[in-house]
Amino acid sequence: MPTETDIPARLDRLRWGRFHTLVIAALGITWILDGLEVTLAGSLSGALKASPALALSDAEIGLSASLYVAGAVSGALLFGWLADRHGRRRLFNVTLGVYLLATAATAFSADFWTFALFRMLTGAGIGGEYAAINSAIQELIPARYRGRTDLVVNGSFWIGAALGAGGTVVLLEPGRFAPDLGWRLAFGIGAGLGLGILWLRRFLPESPRWLMTHGRVAEAERVMQTIETMCGAAHAPGAARIALVERRIGLFDVARTLFRTYPERSLYALVLMTSQAFFYNAIFFTYALVLGRFFAVPAQAIGLYILPFAAGNFLGPLVLGPLFDTIGRKPMIAFTYAASGVLLAGTAVLFVEGLLGATGLTLAWSVVFFFASAAASSAYLTVGESFPLEMRALAIAVFYAFGTALGGVVGPWLFGVLVGTGERAAIGWGYGFGAALMLAAAAVALRLGVAAERRSLEDVARPLSSVD
Repeated sequence: MPTETDIPARLDRLRWGRFHTLVIAALGITWILDGLEVTLAGSLSGALKASPALALSDAEIGLSASLYVAGAVSGALLFGWLADRHGRRRLFNVTLGVYLLATAATAFSADFWTFALFRMLTGAGIGGEYAAINSAIQELIPARYRGRTDLVVNGSFWIGAALGAGGTVVLLEPGRFAPDLGWRLAFGIGAGLGLGILWLRRFLPESPRWLMTHGRVAEAERVMQTIETMCGAAHAPGAARIALVERRIGLFDVARTLFRTYPERSLYALVLMTSQAFFYNAIFFTYALVLGRFFAVPAQAIGLYILPFAAGNFLGPLVLGPLFDTIGRKPMIAFTYAASGVLLAGTAVLFVEGLLGATGLTLAWSVVFFFASAAASSAYLTVGESFPLEMRALAIAVFYAFGTALGGVVGPWLFGVLVGTGERAAIGWGYGFGAALMLAAAAVALRLGVAAERRSLEDVARPLSSVD
């Protein structure tokens, strides 16, 4: 027998309250941790090369970065599937626990292979966080705030980047620590942050949207009443009701939804994720290598150049985010992808011609990634909104995995090799390819974009368990 509920309408009518602030504080840490880890790997590249124990080459640093991304892909697929089957909340502590143990173990790496293994496991924890938590945030935030909130949360990656950059400036200061100790202490920063978040997540409930599609409507109602109390809202009925039946969703249902029900959305999601993955992972993972090889920036000073870069990346989603809810998803996604591509192409020309110093290149990247950060964040927003609730976490994982596998895994290794040649022109061609991908994605956004702004998730993509 179908069960009717008004929970989606009640979630979307809420004004912002302390519950939503708790959600962002406890779950948004994922991107801060990822930004921290990626920045540590880049900022520490000089120290890892100089380490008596590791003595990594440029190619090995690029390969370890690629393995981190490969781990994130694997973790996203595994934990995304589990999050749809067993709930968002149950996976919160599991994925964070994997991250904590792996990043702490990285500090004790004895050679390249142990370092690479622990980096891959760290990525697995972060990838799992992406799938479970992106879906939860979108399900808990009211529709009129969903776009700007998702962009800012994804953009908080760069708060982590700033923390990592600042930490390495202190820990790598000459004479402060032994050559093999400073970089090890740096990997402890994320473990310390994660321990605090484990405690905070104890206060978060399961997503009532997930509960209602898994036959647990009474429990979903109790959670909904708690949320309304925290937000100071009356327990009045919602404006719209949805009828649901308990239904077990298998991989065949997922495949049919992706390739038969929503083939254009699937293509759109893949294009957005692939282009931003190459753009970000290729350029940012090897940013420190470029500064060191072409501008002789010492390892201990790399963090100072990443701080303004991180500021531009965070300000992009913060400033542009509200426009994704007002002007709309389709025009804003196309604009941010196109602006990123054009500005990257211009920066590549200036770099190849030798017209930029270390400071000039940093300022140029800050402008490029002001737009690119909003574009990349919108890719995760689009995937989460475009597919039914019962497979939302897995959909995020699948497109993150395929997009990152196509654009992100090879990027750091490729750019590591290009930097190793010492030829500006070779790197310039790599930047040009990244720019072309972003411009192509902008064109696809204009053609296939989904107008999801201010709409209920159930309106954008009907739940598989719903009935007429």
